[in-house]
Amino acid sequence: MTPKILIIGACGQIGSELTFKLRELHGNDNVIASDINYNNLSVVNSGTFEIVDAQDYASVKDCVEKHDINTIYLMAAMLSATGEKYPMKAWDLNMNSLFHVLNLAKEGFIKKVFWPSSIAVFGPTTPKDNTPQHTIVEPSTVYGITKQVGERWCEYYHKNYGVDVRSIRYPGIISWKTLPGGGTTDYAVEIYHEALKNNTYECFLSEDTKLPMMFMDDAIKATVDIMHANNSAIKIRSSYNLAAVSFTPKEMFKAIQKHIPDFTITYKTDYRQDIADTWPKSIDDSHARNDWNWEHSFDLDAITKEMLDNLSKS
Repeated sequence: MTPKILIIGACGQIGSELTFKLRELHGNDNVIASDINYNNLSVVNSGTFEIVDAQDYASVKDCVEKHDINTIYLMAAMLSATGEKYPMKAWDLNMNSLFHVLNLAKEGFIKKVFWPSSIAVFGPTTPKDNTPQHTIVEPSTVYGITKQVGERWCEYYHKNYGVDVRSIRYPGIISWKTLPGGGTTDYAVEIYHEALKNNTYECFLSEDTKLPMMFMDDAIKATVDIMHANNSAIKIRSSYNLAAVSFTPKEMFKAIQKHIPDFTITYKTDYRQDIADTWPKSIDDSHARNDWNWEHSFDLDAITKEMLDNLSKS
């Protein structure tokens, strides 16, 4: 059966690219994009678009019934760096939106849910190298707390109400198509823009801050793959670890210098350094690879080439 999909938060960094991919796979008429405003015109003008307030249950439910939706991708969220500035707003958006969607599934209005978690669920007490799937989870940011709590609720709704909810813990996401949305790993997108525009970049993380990262194409592939997997293959209903590559700002700088030899970088850390210091350096995602055959395609050099080639054309 062809899914009838609603993407909530379709104008965001991941949501926008996910919208185009799902429309390519399932057809424009079967994928409804929604957000709280019309800011991303490329998404708004690409197919059916609805204004939906993710924090308003009636708003979401009305859209589900209007378009006979059976699958929701809930991509609306306030990310880590922005969430520290507006903690209660982050809590309200990130938690209320999830409850609304889980309850729609519990009540039988929809059949399947995708909800993204994040490496932000991990904290300073988590093992930093090759972080296991099952480990200490004590996040130190509002964003991380909402994701940790969300994971528990996803598992609870699956266990107690049979909700088919699927989730992955995204690392930092790198894309040339969309600007980042207020996260701690935003430097890994900004640096390419500045390299081409100004030939120099001031990084808000220290040169040796190693973090898990992923090219957007891989992130979209993982999202599609887990949702297309047989129900029996999904063994973890909280959220799967997901990994591709890990590197530091200095390593990214060196990769860019291979293409732009006179590119320079300076470092001036801010409050995002404190957040990054609590996150893993690398992730063990063997459960995702074994359960639903996840594999990534882009390493740092491949990411750098894609970013510079595409940004230089835009």
